[in-house]
Amino acid sequence: MPVATSSPTSQVAARYAGSLYELAVDAKATSKVEASLDAFEAMVSGSADLKRLIESPVFSSDDQVAAVNGITAKASFHPLVTNFLKVVAGNRRLFAVPSIIKAFREIAAEGRGEVSADVTVAAKLTAAQEKELKAALKDVAGKDVTLNITVDPSILGGLIVKIGSRQIDTSLKTKLSSLKISLKEVG
Repeated sequence: MPVATSSPTSQVAARYAGSLYELAVDAKATSKVEASLDAFEAMVSGSADLKRLIESPVFSSDDQVAAVNGITAKASFHPLVTNFLKVVAGNRRLFAVPSIIKAFREIAAEGRGEVSADVTVAAKLTAAQEKELKAALKDVAGKDVTLNITVDPSILGGLIVKIGSRQIDTSLKTKLSSLKISLKEVG
């Protein structure tokens, strides 16, 4: 049951992601569907035009469906993802695709007995650092952890980890902000 404070977009995303996950489980293609969604997400982040098509309400349903048909014809997505994107475009819900992909990942991780962690770092982690972070988070969460890593140089150093409703912020930016506030209170 969705939380009363969740946004309409997250509710839409959860419903679509849940439906797609059920279809993927029935087809025994969860990992293939997840890989296709990852590929589509990479396409969106790599193309300003595609991002605008997804986010802008200016494009008609027909325009969005035509664009999705063109994309899926050239990409080698799993058939479930191809049909899913066409349905989402036909229902004018392309704006929710990034949230749907995130929700699908969380549902799939839960299905595998994993928990998903969103990690923001200042610089790309090495394989050894990722492995060490996974092990540390597994101790905290009590389950295997799937990392969704975002690089954000503005945090200067450290990291921000979100697991479910918990957030651990050890970023240098936050520490400097706290220090600045403390110094203002003292002076």
